Amino acid sequence: MTKKEIEQTAAQKLSKVGSFTAGGLAACIAVTVTNPIEMIKTRLQLQGELSSAVSAQANHIYRNPLQAFRVIFKNEGIRGLQKGLFAAYFYQIGLNGSRLGFYEPIRKSLNQFFYSSIEPHKVQNVTINATSGAISGAIGGVVGSPLYLVKTRMQSYSNIIKMGDQTHYSGLWHGITAIFKENGIKGLFRGVDAAILRTSIGSAAQLPTYNATKNFFIRNDIMRDGPGLHLASSMVAGIVVTIIMNPWDVVLTRIYNQRDNRYKGPIDCMVKTAKVEGISALYKGFDAHLLRMAPHTIICLTAMEQTMKFVYSIESRILKP
Repeated sequence: MTKKEIEQTAAQKLSKVGSFTAGGLAACIAVTVTNPIEMIKTRLQLQGELSSAVSAQANHIYRNPLQAFRVIFKNEGIRGLQKGLFAAYFYQIGLNGSRLGFYEPIRKSLNQFFYSSIEPHKVQNVTINATSGAISGAIGGVVGSPLYLVKTRMQSYSNIIKMGDQTHYSGLWHGITAIFKENGIKGLFRGVDAAILRTSIGSAAQLPTYNATKNFFIRNDIMRDGPGLHLASSMVAGIVVTIIMNPWDVVLTRIYNQRDNRYKGPIDCMVKTAKVEGISALYKGFDAHLLRMAPHTIICLTAMEQTMKFVYSIESRILKP
């Protein structure tokens, strides 16, 4: 690949099923490493919920990610740090299989529609890239919503240190069936509007930032295509996404974890949180989110480059005429 000509990548050659599969595999690899940080982030975001700043500060159990890691490990062990991992696997397959897998097909379709005279893989339009990320993110948010709901409640639950509303599920299937029995299908998709906002905003920033950074390095002969380029581009994307997405991540965590109807929707949650706890509350868990998002994005997007090639090699053999 040179700065004069952008070749078609394996990701752009994959079928929709292949893209979904490769995206889901890459995300599962990443979540195995980052799930403990995700759990810590969840607890930090729920800490001091709708309490005044003074009251919340007096009752802080978790002060920072490292201290929270020690507290949870001491009281709940390694299993406590990996709560919700099984739900997280299926969530990642649903969310990122859609979000990462459908990004290129959607982008290709939009490029063909607006730039019919140019080969789709050669078009790098920021608006189209962001729109493709937002649409694929919204699809992933809907698909993964019930799984994120169960995962959030499992990670917030503790019979030792209670943080936010407490709902005990013995596992993923128990959580799904318990919610369905209590509230039906509607209950499983409670908070899906917040999920769509969070994943759309995150995806609109993540994949375009990753691709723009990667193409910038290539076009300016700063780096060649390879693991180093994928790592550097992933780091930039991870930081940008965390800054943009954290307020919506706080909102989603709180809406999913609530047992009553204190929040009518994502905007109501955001307004109430800022009004009672201060605007800075929307960045609760930011350090943990960054610690989780940066390695998760790096591992996921770097792994995706390899899983895309792996799945494409299988598809090309199966579909070879």
